[in-house]
Amino acid sequence: MEFIKPGTNFDFVGKRNIAIGISIVLIIISILSVVMHKGLNFGIDFAGGTIIQVKFTKTTPADAIRKTFQNIKIDDAIIQEIGQNEVIVRTNQPMTKELQAKVEEAMNGQFGTGNFEIRRIEFVGPKVGKDLTTKAILAIVFAWIGMLIYIAWRFEFRYGLGAIIALIHDTIIVIGALSLLNKEFTLTIVAALLTVIGYSINDTIVVFDRIRENRKKDLKKSLADIINASVNETLSRTILTAVTVFLVLLALFFVGGPVIHDFSFALLVGLVIGTYSSIFIASPIVLYFENLQISRMKRKK
Repeated sequence: MEFIKPGTNFDFVGKRNIAIGISIVLIIISILSVVMHKGLNFGIDFAGGTIIQVKFTKTTPADAIRKTFQNIKIDDAIIQEIGQNEVIVRTNQPMTKELQAKVEEAMNGQFGTGNFEIRRIEFVGPKVGKDLTTKAILAIVFAWIGMLIYIAWRFEFRYGLGAIIALIHDTIIVIGALSLLNKEFTLTIVAALLTVIGYSINDTIVVFDRIRENRKKDLKKSLADIINASVNETLSRTILTAVTVFLVLLALFFVGGPVIHDFSFALLVGLVIGTYSSIFIASPIVLYFENLQISRMKRKK
């Protein structure tokens, strides 16, 4: 199936400065959002503490829930709604069996037996949270390094640099979108980021492959023209893949439930940004390095 007619020649390379300008603005907004929020909203996986997920039979005000926890001397409870009549209560206090019994007793007294259900209680210590944070960062960095080595070996080093810069670009903007909406940064989000990296690099390699093929066919043609032709030739495939995945993620986002809501949101943002970077960021960066190399050669002469 082809959405784009053969012979179509959109000037993607000619719009690279506009695209790079948009990317710089998005990256600045992302960084400012993280700074203004004083860091990411780390979930229990990274920050440590206790999470209590409670499902009520009817709408219950957050103030009433908070007051219940204050009555048993848990003053730092943060209430977050995650669905209809369902909340997550976060606290830094370790959840012992004694404290768990106090929570159940206090809630029975406040809301009545049978009017709520404690669905899960999870506790992560600060050392475990710190260890998970380190491993999450390393997982993303090692993914970047692995991609760089593979693409540099399969193509050329400048192609690897272009791909990695595009992946860093995608990761920062997805994290920025999560920060803007103050969504929790959990291990699930790390999995989403790694998925975005995989999807984006696949899209980029398809374009790079076509660039390499077209360059072998016509060595006299400029790299800018070859990149334009290659992106246009793969555009139907890019649109078809992106739209198909987008529709699936959209369904997960709206009907998948609160458990995978943030995960599907991160993937939706990553899909859009990853497709955009494959067209407007990765290949133009390769062109930039080529032009830089040509300029150096001219200076030497």
